[in-house]
Amino acid sequence: MQAIGKILRSAWVLWPFYLGVVLNAVLVSVLALLTPFIIKNATDTIVAATTGEVDASDVSTHVIWLALALLAVQFANTLFNNIGGYIGDVMAARLRQILSTRYFAKLLGMPQRYFDDQVTGTIIARLDRSITSITQALQAVANNFFPMIITMVAVLGVSASYYWPLAVLLAVIIPIYMWLTSLTSKRWQKIEGQKNRQIDLAGGRFAEVVGQVKVVKSFVAEVRELSSFAGRFRETVTLTRRQSSWWHFMDTLRGASMNLIFFGIYLTLFLRTLHGYFTIGDMVLLIQLVNMARMPMTMMSWVVDTTQRAIAGSKDYFEVMDLELEATVNPEIAAATHTDDVPELVDAHVAPLALPSSPHSEAKVPAVQFDHVYFEYSEGEPVLKDISLRAAAGERIALVGESGGGKTTMINLLLGLYRPTHGHLSLCGRDISEVSAEQLRASVGVVFQESSLFSGTIRENIAYARPDASDEEIIAVAKRANAHDFISAFPDGYDTVIGERGLRLSGGQKQRVAVARAMLKDAPVLVLDEATSALDTKSELAVQAGLDELMQGRTTIIIAHRLSTIADVDTIVTLKNGRIDEIGAPADLATSGGIYAELLELTANSNEVSRERLKAFGFQA
Repeated sequence: MQAIGKILRSAWVLWPFYLGVVLNAVLVSVLALLTPFIIKNATDTIVAATTGEVDASDVSTHVIWLALALLAVQFANTLFNNIGGYIGDVMAARLRQILSTRYFAKLLGMPQRYFDDQVTGTIIARLDRSITSITQALQAVANNFFPMIITMVAVLGVSASYYWPLAVLLAVIIPIYMWLTSLTSKRWQKIEGQKNRQIDLAGGRFAEVVGQVKVVKSFVAEVRELSSFAGRFRETVTLTRRQSSWWHFMDTLRGASMNLIFFGIYLTLFLRTLHGYFTIGDMVLLIQLVNMARMPMTMMSWVVDTTQRAIAGSKDYFEVMDLELEATVNPEIAAATHTDDVPELVDAHVAPLALPSSPHSEAKVPAVQFDHVYFEYSEGEPVLKDISLRAAAGERIALVGESGGGKTTMINLLLGLYRPTHGHLSLCGRDISEVSAEQLRASVGVVFQESSLFSGTIRENIAYARPDASDEEIIAVAKRANAHDFISAFPDGYDTVIGERGLRLSGGQKQRVAVARAMLKDAPVLVLDEATSALDTKSELAVQAGLDELMQGRTTIIIAHRLSTIADVDTIVTLKNGRIDEIGAPADLATSGGIYAELLELTANSNEVSRERLKAFGFQA
């Protein structure tokens, strides 16, 4: 119950629902308790008439009124049961809204390092399982637990007023039942955690396979993937056998103990009535009352089972919610991780940084500056070592080096996905530690190797950075990106739905949409992860024309995969083992004997050894 209490406290805005549930439970319980008393009265009246104590004609009207009272009570009971169900359902839906929104906000505010260690499908599976189990438990508590508790207390009180040993026998059931339940719970939850792990792994792999089904088919790996997936669920069946056998063994003990106690209760009632201590009506009343107590006890197994699932699921949820957000998270996102009711968020356009004017200084402030930067993903394993680099406004810089040399890591730092372990990184004269993550990222445009489009229309994808952009602005950047013609050729034009990850577009078309998207963002610094390396010659020419337009007037950092695309850059930076090996113009480095000179030589050769060596640099011959 402590975990359930934590869930309820985390959504205290729902207190009117909690109050409604309790009040409705009281009404339902009172109405349910009236029925045995009405039947007792009717039973005693009819017995008196049949034994000749009273005349039947004298009590006929009384019996009719008792029947009508019984009808009214049962109608009211049905009504309030459904009102309680409605309150519980709406409360559960609101709780799902609050918990889901907080969870999504938490993920949006997590540092990149968190996602590096997670599988997307696992994150989704955790959300679905955790919040579903929590909301189901809350519905069970709302619709069953409170009426059950109130009924038990009332039955104990009435039974004690008739014959206190009856109340004692009923009360004994509760500690025995709860003790046996506590013995069940610990082992059950441990096995549930093991099952959840298998389901998360299966769900994570499922999402990966569906997302890359072409790769799976091309490597004829369908059987292997299906076998692995089925194996995960086969393990859950094995675990369920252990879990269920333990649960039902303990439930049998609970049921057996209850049956023994109820045997004592019924025997007491029969004997007390037989010897004249209770009237027939008293016996009928008490039998109905103890049966009303038996039903909640029987239902407790289901309520406890549902609650245990919520406790196991809530652990995953609260583990994520207890993690630290990235230091420069958007304040609205941070607030949404703990607010009770997320308001309409305003997706305001964030202005990028601008280079400061310096009329009294001849030295120009660099657009990008790495100043003795060190970085390590894992402690003691540095990836970047003493990186110092200046990029002037409008300058084009190419990063060249072997795979794993630190090129992508430098871009990740520039985007604020990570922060330097040591040293300083400045953008437009501002240290990134002094700039919010949103303003930092608003100042850097990116065109990746993989275009990374979203499902939706072409218009929505181009305007992703600026949803309020006008049609004229969208069309203008599409024309500059060499994309307007093919977009206009679609029957729905800019309203063409492109499917998940832009599957309805060719590689070249997707990249041109990505270029238009970066243009509309209009950031002063541009990062190109060689956006043409995976395209055919015709598509490459179309995309490159858009990139040339995009680079105009911007500081551009290019991760090179083809020497032909960096021949006209201003500066080449070669990286080796996380350190800068050389910095210079292409013409100077071509004869220096360093990495760039080696790449030129390898590209000129066509033998297998040269091609393999180029692959180590991520280059294409």
